[in-house]
Amino acid sequence: MTDHDPTRHIGAMAYEATIAGLQADMESGNLTAEALTMACLERIEALNRAGPCLNAVIEVSPSALETAIALDTERDALGPRSPLHGIPVLLKDNIDTLDNTATTAGSLALLGSRPAAEATVAIRLRAAGAVILGKSNMSEWANFRSTASSSGWSARGGQARNPHVLTRSPCGSSSGSAIAVAASMCVVAIGTETDGSISCPSALCGVVGIKPTVGLTSRAGVIPISSTQDTVGPHARCVADAATVLGIIAGPDPRDPATAASVGHVRPDYRTCLQSDALRGARIGVLRSERFARFGRHVEQAFAAALQAMSEAGAHVVDPVSLPDELLAFSEAELTVLIYEFKATLNRYLAERIPDPQAATRAPRSLDELIAFNEQHAGIELRFFGQELFQQAVAVGGLDDEIYQQALQASRDAARRAIDQVLYEQQLDALVAPATGLAWPIDLIGGDHYPGGSSSLAARAGYPIVTVPAGMAFGLPVAINFIGSAWSEPMLIRLAYSFEQATRLRQPPAYRQRIVGDD
Repeated sequence: MTDHDPTRHIGAMAYEATIAGLQADMESGNLTAEALTMACLERIEALNRAGPCLNAVIEVSPSALETAIALDTERDALGPRSPLHGIPVLLKDNIDTLDNTATTAGSLALLGSRPAAEATVAIRLRAAGAVILGKSNMSEWANFRSTASSSGWSARGGQARNPHVLTRSPCGSSSGSAIAVAASMCVVAIGTETDGSISCPSALCGVVGIKPTVGLTSRAGVIPISSTQDTVGPHARCVADAATVLGIIAGPDPRDPATAASVGHVRPDYRTCLQSDALRGARIGVLRSERFARFGRHVEQAFAAALQAMSEAGAHVVDPVSLPDELLAFSEAELTVLIYEFKATLNRYLAERIPDPQAATRAPRSLDELIAFNEQHAGIELRFFGQELFQQAVAVGGLDDEIYQQALQASRDAARRAIDQVLYEQQLDALVAPATGLAWPIDLIGGDHYPGGSSSLAARAGYPIVTVPAGMAFGLPVAINFIGSAWSEPMLIRLAYSFEQATRLRQPPAYRQRIVGDD
């Protein structure tokens, strides 16, 4: 492939389109949901297993076109249900659906069973009139199987590829969701994050991501890792589209008790937060850490330019803001929390799946059985890396274990105190940091060469992040993270939108085989 998209004419009406623009075209009669859905399906056909072979989509819903046609009829008779009426959306393959597509977390193990019910986020998207295109590829088991994994690889979907430079990692675990949005295979997509799984793919694929406060969006029907860190959020090509989706999927859900805390905090429409002048007078704290030096000088240069742009837009940039280094990185305490919660939540989830009587093999009903399945299918499942995180998890006790309780205090509680204190003491509206380094070469044998990121502080706290493109280096995207306290999505969206409108630094993917300058 070269430095342009040779399939741009295929599905042209979906290429780089925004929700607002598409809705205007549908309202005027110049576009239908059927034609838009077909355009996205054409781009999936041209880019996913052919052309650049992005491997971003695991499965297409056989009912997507039928749904789109019905939504067109409904629009003609009754008008649109919501801003997502007729808009094609991809769901990460850990989000349960009952539409004749499987939900497997990328693993062959779950092909022998099906969910008992749809995920709440899927139900809300359908109710809003969205067209569920299918399932996007992901790092198998949300990158929580091995410490030596390659982000974007799953046994079902293969290795997903960064659309900007195809030999580079898309990061994970919501790899396919971010890739598909960047490549206009869909208008928006849904990902999930425990620590970095929305933020990092958004950063490396050059799109916007919103990782909400834990409890703002329901996790019911989502294959879990952590009850205290898992959250569901959108990928989009612009802040406005991400905010639109967030308003549809956010809110209390009896199926997920954590969402009860969102009462009084959730907004029915986050588009009201789209203020282009929101940086004027805002106080932005700049997170500094020696760890961020690992991102490289080109990321540092882009970050410096982003801070300058904020200053020029009227923000008061407080630089530096220092926090204990151990709070800014993935830690032993966080790993302990995740290991314990993974065992508890995954065993509960697997036990609720409904076996398929026609399946060739019996689907695992517990973590022990899942480990055994992988060993029995090691030639595929364990070909590139192992399952040491599974093995660690199966060996720990329950959530009443003192080791877990102490780790939760050292991880979640300490991170919350640190963020809340620095925001209060320095009267900050938000923190900002470079999201991560440049995309590294894909290495299935050696695993990720991940330089670290700035997601862990907010991930441990269960607090929100908005990731926004902030430039390019060697044809690879650079991004920044806006980080806030609990329920601060309105402020973060305002700041991210204002920054986006002031800079407009996002670039569509070019599908290059190598980085710019490596001729």
